[in-house]
Amino acid sequence: MKSLADINTIGIAGAGTMGTFIAWLMSDHGYLVLLSDVNEKQIEKAKSDILQFADQAVKKQKLTEEKKIETLSRIKYSSNPDELKADFIIEAIIEKLEPKQELIRKLSSINDRDTIFATNTSTIPVTRIAFGIENPERVVGMHFFNPPHIMKLVEIISGAATANEVAETTKQLAEKVGKTVVMAKDSPGFIVNRVARHYYVESLKALEENVANHEVIDSLMEATGFRMGPFKLMDLIGNDTNFSVTKSLHESFHYDSKFRPSRIQQQKVESGQLGRKTGKGFYKY
Repeated sequence: MKSLADINTIGIAGAGTMGTFIAWLMSDHGYLVLLSDVNEKQIEKAKSDILQFADQAVKKQKLTEEKKIETLSRIKYSSNPDELKADFIIEAIIEKLEPKQELIRKLSSINDRDTIFATNTSTIPVTRIAFGIENPERVVGMHFFNPPHIMKLVEIISGAATANEVAETTKQLAEKVGKTVVMAKDSPGFIVNRVARHYYVESLKALEENVANHEVIDSLMEATGFRMGPFKLMDLIGNDTNFSVTKSLHESFHYDSKFRPSRIQQQKVESGQLGRKTGKGFYKY
């Protein structure tokens, strides 16, 4: 199994918001990064988002022009999954079991036998993702939080087959890039999403029952100490992503009603009102 010293190249599958800024984070700490997505438009958006972020950091004097150029030069892009070969690969695609399994299965066939595969899943048990994968001991959970280049916490999750050395190497990598690591058990939602899901679910229920509108609920939650109200946060994360995570937890807990997805959020997703990334969600941007 690879140790931290063996990791020089990091592949990232999925150029959404999470994958894009995990790529920046890893490059900023000296790693060569290949960011891959089958959607060419998503690749172009990722390039644009990273460049815009880097330019703003230079303007705010949080980054020198020299460091910006150096960091950007370490990130390569590809829309061909056959090119995604690295020492350590982070999967950050849609929150659905089958696509994750299919992707890791494909990538495991073109990478070295000791390449580590870290899934950024927020709710799906790692054991289920690793099922049927060749050498499942190298599959581990590495759950970042949005935005991943800023939020300090990372959950490391060992599946039933995950080798201890793989979990330890993943922990060391997360710490090397400045993260605070917690080791979590392999259960639906792990720690944070299992506890925090009700921040969204109960707020949506209050909205459905006309207890108050979304602006009032946000204001109340912020007044009690939360930095961002639930509806502002859902718009930031993306209503599609947030809804998908709730659906996944609902299914994983055998359709327990306390995790029931919201019809209001489902309507937002179906109408394309995904939040900040589309210009409209619960708020207009």
